[in-house]
Amino acid sequence: MGARRSCDLSMAVFADLDLRAGSDLKALRGLVENAAHLGYSVVAINHVVEFKEKKQEIEKPIAVSELFTTLPIVQGKSRPIKVLTRLTIIVSDPSHCNVLRATSSRVRLYDIVAVFPKTEKLFHVACTHLDVDLVCITVTEKLPFYFKRPPINVAIDRGVGFELVYSPAIKDSTMRRYTISNALNLMQVCKGKVWFHNFQMFFQI
Repeated sequence: MGARRSCDLSMAVFADLDLRAGSDLKALRGLVENAAHLGYSVVAINHVVEFKEKKQEIEKPIAVSELFTTLPIVQGKSRPIKVLTRLTIIVSDPSHCNVLRATSSRVRLYDIVAVFPKTEKLFHVACTHLDVDLVCITVTEKLPFYFKRPPINVAIDRGVGFELVYSPAIKDSTMRRYTISNALNLMQVCKGKVWFHNFQMFFQI
């Protein structure tokens, strides 16, 4: 079985990597157009899967050709916006990782593959073994485990990035405190050798 193509996330541009996929293509098209108008160079259409049924399958990504015949031009740039496809799998049980270990044909169709581990054990597995581009972390609440250097170092060596999901912190002071504390803890463990981003911007520490 062929290897999954990996997406280069080393972008020094404005990017929104979390445009949620849905059945309303018109609404999704509008989101991409708005992103281009606001100066975003890259967006990713994100299909989120949380395995609630044992035989749940991964859907094919939305083709860009279904949205546009001509991509909108980025505001202030002379080039069209880049539209990527992303798959985010929420894993709360070790069995959920099988689809990523197997590198299924559907998974290989996505430009970006992310995993959202809900336990420390699954976080360790995601960092050290799973074929993913991003490990997602909710930093707006008290984490059920501490960040440890060994698995994070392995992830960095493998070229895996960490996505800090902190948009809810904008509206709540408690979430803001957790966000700052958890983000600083992760940064200290990583020693600045990793790419961090939220859903709107991608930058290097």
